[in-house]
Amino acid sequence: MWEYTDRVKEHFLHPKNVGEIENPDAVGEVGNIVCGDALKLFLKIDKKTNRIIDAKFQTFGCASAIASSSALTELIKGMTVEEAAKITNHDIAEYLGGLPEQKMHCSVMGREALEAAIANYLGQIKPVEEAGRLVCKCFEVTDEKIRRVAIENHLTTVEEITNYTKAGGGCGSCKEDIEAILKEIWSIKALPEKPVVPRELTNLQRIALIQDIIEREIRPRLQADGGDIELIDIEGNRVVIALRALCVGCPMGDVTIKGIQDKLRELVSEDIVVETG
Repeated sequence: MWEYTDRVKEHFLHPKNVGEIENPDAVGEVGNIVCGDALKLFLKIDKKTNRIIDAKFQTFGCASAIASSSALTELIKGMTVEEAAKITNHDIAEYLGGLPEQKMHCSVMGREALEAAIANYLGQIKPVEEAGRLVCKCFEVTDEKIRRVAIENHLTTVEEITNYTKAGGGCGSCKEDIEAILKEIWSIKALPEKPVVPRELTNLQRIALIQDIIEREIRPRLQADGGDIELIDIEGNRVVIALRALCVGCPMGDVTIKGIQDKLRELVSEDIVVETG
């Protein structure tokens, strides 16, 4: 039995803004009834101020799906489109006083519906995650969705991915594939080729080489996954760095630092020690 907050119960038993807006300015539709959850979001927007003046929804799903959809419409009414675009699935969950971890996928569905509606309003083609490789056939979840949700929410385990996307919650045959995707996301990937390094490096050459490897090889790989790195200091064999962006507070931070150290030891010197400062 799930433990629901009073606010979740209120938005489930007495949902706000249920229905359809006649002649809406934006519509966002996500999910699949066959897979258990579906949401259609309607927006009415004041073209002069770019402000959302009304929001309604139709949903098919559990108590958390209904409550999350209701909370989303309450959150965004009165916001500008630009402000609404910054809403995250955690904002929806926090508005409800929290959701059971196993139901966080409902808040993700709400955020995706909002993203689709805003794209529709702006005349943009929302990137279809279905274009990615299908990983979970039970719930039709692609590798691209798993990557995006994992990075946005700092998810590091298969169980967390299941909680946020439902992937892996059916037959379970995709769990090894999900694990492989997570390892790819949260580890430093191998360089395509090893640069030529002088056998005897002067101190200046050593510093320049470390800076070059961080800037050309390590930083782009972290930035591709929403993270970043800052080089603080180099003193002898000691390299002091700071993890930035999504890497801050990441539970896999120690793995990332070890990966950076291993790469610098491989390409520069075996005695390098990477520390955070």
